[in-house]
Amino acid sequence: MKTNGLARAVLATGLSATAAAAGCAKVLIPPYEVPSVNSGWEAQLVAGGLTKPRSIEFDSSGALLVVESGKGLTRHKLTDSGGTCIAVSDSTLLISQTSTVYVSTVDAVYAWAYDADKGTVSATPRVIVNNMSNNDLVTRTLLISRKEPDKLVVSRGSSEGNEVKAAVLSSGLSQVRAFDLGNFTTTSKAYNFNTEGIVLGWGLRNSVGIGEHPVTGGIYGVENSVDGVTRNNKDIHENNPGEELNFFGFLNGTGTGGNYGYPHCFAVWEPTEIPDHDGLGVGDQFAVQENNTLTDEVCAKDYIAPRLTFPAHYAPLDIKFTKDGSEAFVSFHGSFDKTDPVGYRVGSLAFNPATGEPEAPADALNALTDIISNNNHNVCPGGCFRPAGLALDAAGRLWMTSDTTGEIYVLQKKAGSPTATASGTIVTATGAPSSGAGVGAGWGWEVRVLGWGSLVFVGGFLALV
Repeated sequence: MKTNGLARAVLATGLSATAAAAGCAKVLIPPYEVPSVNSGWEAQLVAGGLTKPRSIEFDSSGALLVVESGKGLTRHKLTDSGGTCIAVSDSTLLISQTSTVYVSTVDAVYAWAYDADKGTVSATPRVIVNNMSNNDLVTRTLLISRKEPDKLVVSRGSSEGNEVKAAVLSSGLSQVRAFDLGNFTTTSKAYNFNTEGIVLGWGLRNSVGIGEHPVTGGIYGVENSVDGVTRNNKDIHENNPGEELNFFGFLNGTGTGGNYGYPHCFAVWEPTEIPDHDGLGVGDQFAVQENNTLTDEVCAKDYIAPRLTFPAHYAPLDIKFTKDGSEAFVSFHGSFDKTDPVGYRVGSLAFNPATGEPEAPADALNALTDIISNNNHNVCPGGCFRPAGLALDAAGRLWMTSDTTGEIYVLQKKAGSPTATASGTIVTATGAPSSGAGVGAGWGWEVRVLGWGSLVFVGGFLALV
């Protein structure tokens, strides 16, 4: 890593280097234009040179666990100098991930015993959930509930060429289910995803990000909607359908268990570009191909509309709530087939802490507030960072991975009340980009630490409780 002082800090458009840089012994810079940071925040690049880091979580000792594509699960001790002045001091490979094992994680959830103090895992995992294998959308997001700590939530996406099966509940495709770990013993057989567990929601193309409101226990998911959509033979894919924030209810037996529309109905983002759009507004559900049995009216009556809708192609991948439940952070991976690239940012959503509901109405166009984003989307997706996993540490700082650039950022709210004209801060420096310390694990993996005592893996991400 490069060692740089405040005197070498670089000012960039919309960013300012402040005294925060003076306290950082090591400063990394990205090999692309430095991101734009919201006026109330400051950010620093903590690690680079990684291989598709996705999900991240902190263990009980404060070490960072990261899933890195093609490598496995790694553990990283941090030197914390306060604020965003943080550096990786030591990295250890906990679980090696080969291509053969990687394929199996698409099918199953695995558990390892984990010692957070020693940073070690058991040699042999246990299978918790299986029978989830399919092609295309292979991420298997995990959530261990804090309100119902014996419940494991698993999200499974659709399968290319088999979209019609998503309309059949028994297929197990495009669903979010919860499984009881309290009754799971050393002799228990693995749960069959297709036939067991509690269905929280189905008709969901790819709800990669799943989060639990810390006060109410409400379960939310951010949905990657379909690409290349036509409506009555007209191409409408540039601005429709919208990405979604869906509410799945609670894990105490009051989950919705409902159908959210896929593969028949989708959320409106730009109604004027949809043929025969009379009566449709932002967040309403529309039928891709209207016929005698499927109409916009049927979509509105028979399927659950999103709680909020985001612009098309933003590709949300993760959602994390603040401890008091007043805010949720969402990572947007960004578009890959839009004429004018969009997304590539982390944003926040205001929530009512008491009710667990978003403050914005369902038809809001401006519910999202950017925290960090790329300045020039014209170079995306190849020449910019692409947010993937999120985590909050014990100090309330927000951590973000960029899988395509192999990086990890840390962000923190500034003290005091920012002015409307103040620019955000990113700690950066002159010199060639540094590769940083290795941090990482597998595309399609997810991990959760259960009670600080065991790790759970599934195709997709990493998580801890």
